[in-house]
Amino acid sequence: MSESSEKPTGPDFTQGVPPGSIPDSGVLAGHVGDDVVIVGRTAEGLSAITGTCSHYGGALADGLRVGDTVHCPLHHACFDLISGRALRAPALSPVDRWKVEERDGKVFIREKVPAADPAEPTDTPERNIVIIGGGAAGFAAAQRLRDLGFDGRITMISDDPDAPYDRPNVSKDYLAGTAQPEWMPLKDKSFYEENHIDLRVDVTVDHVDGEHCTVTLDSGERLDYDTLLLCTGAEPIRPDGPGFDDPKVFTVRTMQDAQAIIAAIDGGGPVAVLGSSFIGMEVAASLRERKVEVHVIGPETVPLKRVLGEGIGTMIRALHEEHGVTFHLGRKATGYVDGAVTLDDGSRVKASHVVLGIGVRPRIMLAEAAGLDIDNGVLVDATMRTSNEDIYAAGDIARFPGLDDSRQRVEHWVVAERQGQVAAAAMLGFDEIYNEAPFFWSMHYDTSIRYVGHALEWDEIEVLGSIDAKDAEVRYKKAGRELAVATINRDKASLEAAERLANA
Repeated sequence: MSESSEKPTGPDFTQGVPPGSIPDSGVLAGHVGDDVVIVGRTAEGLSAITGTCSHYGGALADGLRVGDTVHCPLHHACFDLISGRALRAPALSPVDRWKVEERDGKVFIREKVPAADPAEPTDTPERNIVIIGGGAAGFAAAQRLRDLGFDGRITMISDDPDAPYDRPNVSKDYLAGTAQPEWMPLKDKSFYEENHIDLRVDVTVDHVDGEHCTVTLDSGERLDYDTLLLCTGAEPIRPDGPGFDDPKVFTVRTMQDAQAIIAAIDGGGPVAVLGSSFIGMEVAASLRERKVEVHVIGPETVPLKRVLGEGIGTMIRALHEEHGVTFHLGRKATGYVDGAVTLDDGSRVKASHVVLGIGVRPRIMLAEAAGLDIDNGVLVDATMRTSNEDIYAAGDIARFPGLDDSRQRVEHWVVAERQGQVAAAAMLGFDEIYNEAPFFWSMHYDTSIRYVGHALEWDEIEVLGSIDAKDAEVRYKKAGRELAVATINRDKASLEAAERLANA
């Protein structure tokens, strides 16, 4: 997705502003030419950075100031207000710093200053770190290792034929046709070359020997490691029943999956989407953007009721129906035969193609073979270290200590990125743990839902605002304790909820 193209507003910092206009907390947004700039009072005095998030161009001034950091309202990236460094994913690049001058009773900002000094090298050139997985966690870990000064060898192995890319867009903008292919890579080829990251794509790992610290590839090549990060992700579930292995039945996990769907539907629909999950509903919205007839089949009587409750689920169904989606809910698909999906009540839904969105399962085979402790995922501590002190795990396979002291395994992109960053820091001995409220976002046409926390069940739902008006904050509670919050068009409230849950 491209950055915001809106023209900068607010004061022209080249002309100076009164010091009193800069708040004691929060930030003041203005501009220098066409550049958006924010300035705030920090531990080092007045500090200014570029005011658009390096992830998707969100307005940082509309976000949340916490200490000397500022959080983006779109996808909860976090930046250091003094250095401009991106501290938390999904932002992976810093923003520019600006020189602040005070004279003649005014504050002036006119020019950028050099980036903050890089981290001191770890002086461990002989150390080998191997990362298995080219998704969110793997890429974020590799980048963070270099950002923290690691000067040893990094080998990154991915069975995906494409270099790491923006996977959330596979079912969102890319499938809808509103994100161009060149937008998808997280970094270009030069990034891996300049950072000396040995990226191996379309390569499968055959075995991990946790005792002897080796990784064996399916080619027979063996790699030694000092530290290993497992972030093998998850794979889509394919239902039992005749016909679900048909070439016209697609999963939607990778860019190649999306490309295959796009090519297949070029001749039109109808398309049956199995599953009223987030992926299923996002696929439905994306295909409707392409004017394809869509039928959604799912066992729930209300889409997403299990995660978001009946209120938001009902709103989402109505939104999709307004855009032409036909629902077949409370039904299970039993097969795909002769161009139609058969349901458990004997009815048939005509479909030229089928897209599966019924969930995923963690890919833990390598972890099991390595002898790691497993319980609905790979058990890790708050630093993402497994039961083997030389092996870390992050992302969809990791079952980690949650904020409520329960064990959680969360299949969210930003969570995977953050866990990869935490694992990288822990590998180098930095005092960092994963103790955040998990976050994800889901797009449905022009409506975006943001969710923080983790609530498998609740006994109370508190609604602030109006779900029907798409202006709401929905709090999920159990025994009086707030566990999660979903927001609709209340982006700053989502940031505030994340801080509230993390510090409860």
